Amino acid sequence: MTTCASGRRWRSRLVSILACGFLAVVLAGSTVAAERPNILFIFTDDHATQALSCYGSYRNETPHLDRIAKEGMLFENCFCTNSICAPSRAVILTGKHSHLNGVLDNVLSFDGEQQTFNELLQGAGYQTAIIGKWHLKSEPVGFDYFEILYGQGPYYNPPMNRNGKRVSHTGYTTDIITDLTLDWLKSGRDDSKPFMLMFQHKAPHRDWEPGPEHLTLYDDRTIPEPKNLFDDYATRGTAAKTQDMTIAKTMTPRDLKLVPPGNLTPEQLEKWNAAYEPKNETFREANLEGRDLVRWKYQRYIKDYLRSIASVDDNVGRVLDYLDESGLAKDTVVIYSSDQGFYLGEHGWFDKRFMYEESLRMPLLVRWPGVVEPGSTCEALVQNLDFAETFLDIAGVEIPADMQGRSLVPLLKGGTPDDWRKSIYYHYYEFFPDRRAAHMVRRHNGVRTDRHKLIHFYNLGEWELYDLKQDPHEMRNVYDDPKYADVVRDLKAELERLMKHYQVPDDTGSVPKDPPVLKNRRS
Repeated sequence: MTTCASGRRWRSRLVSILACGFLAVVLAGSTVAAERPNILFIFTDDHATQALSCYGSYRNETPHLDRIAKEGMLFENCFCTNSICAPSRAVILTGKHSHLNGVLDNVLSFDGEQQTFNELLQGAGYQTAIIGKWHLKSEPVGFDYFEILYGQGPYYNPPMNRNGKRVSHTGYTTDIITDLTLDWLKSGRDDSKPFMLMFQHKAPHRDWEPGPEHLTLYDDRTIPEPKNLFDDYATRGTAAKTQDMTIAKTMTPRDLKLVPPGNLTPEQLEKWNAAYEPKNETFREANLEGRDLVRWKYQRYIKDYLRSIASVDDNVGRVLDYLDESGLAKDTVVIYSSDQGFYLGEHGWFDKRFMYEESLRMPLLVRWPGVVEPGSTCEALVQNLDFAETFLDIAGVEIPADMQGRSLVPLLKGGTPDDWRKSIYYHYYEFFPDRRAAHMVRRHNGVRTDRHKLIHFYNLGEWELYDLKQDPHEMRNVYDDPKYADVVRDLKAELERLMKHYQVPDDTGSVPKDPPVLKNRRS
């Protein structure tokens, strides 16, 4: 966490604002101002690459999101720095790892006094707005307009914070966020300025509540199970064996739609019951147990998750269509991503947090007409740490030296700098010594290269190593295999180098002790 005094933060922030303001004045009188593209950042919560057809999903189709990939670039190796909602958002705003931006977990609040990319863009003459999920506890700073969910927000009938005033909405949240986004694009923006709009959905976050148009989607299908749905964690350590995020034991009746959401209108509840009650009655009559019960839970979970994504995809299509119809498309960079990945039954899990591939990997699609080659892909190692720098670079704004990522613009233009990173650093913190932590995932950090991944569960004193070429699903921990002794040595040295490079204090993330494993989990 930052140790700067408040006055020093404000002085630094004031210097940045004044510098960007001067730049805006200079650009306003030149042809450069007209050439600065708009930036539309579309962001979801927990959308795994395994549920995007442009990434090869066998579960679903996402035609509108695929369109961004078809007309732009798909990043094969985009990873988060800390696989949980609020920290990922704080990293994107600041271009700094969690230990520097102060948001280590979902409990801490974001300090709006610190430097953010949106405030720098605002100072450089961009109109800035955020609509949808914010999830950083403090009120947004550096936006000309915001309308955000309170906390996580519900899937139906959400109250929202509009520029500091509480407003109510009736309807499905994914549709509402899109309606508000289109309203702002049509009548809320200043068309004499380029804009940076963050269009951010709650979906497909837990409890995966589908919209009214998709309540019965996939009823006629059986979604294939991942091959490791019944993983026994045989070569993994304590962390994998003591987590609380399994489909078998952790899911609640609400997760499984055995009870409806509590905030539906009578009309919404009628549609909900018509879709779910016949299925629930069939389930009750079947009286399933053992693996059959797990398989039923998986089908219920994955279909609702995919239904939630279908609503996102349809609504992204609405916005892409408006960009075309309005003529904005040719001057707008469209970026799609999600705060982290998610487990879709792999290892028997849902949720995220671990450094294993399914939750470490983020989708990243970028369409930039005239700059990005349509249908291109990039295999370089990139992170959400790079997003702030990329937004600034696209806008022609100088990237502050204290940001820790790198602009992706050279990659978007088809090249890879010779000095591009060969490894990425990860650190997860949300595990507490004195109370139950969400999903009970132990603190850990690690390093990933193009082939290997080393994970350190430092409060347990346990290490895991995976050869991603030989074992892409991370089923076999080879840390103690003598054949990998040199790899272990090199990756430990690389982990130490990255921690020094990113200014990670030696004791960051450590806790005095681990609480005992809880025996009575939810079922």
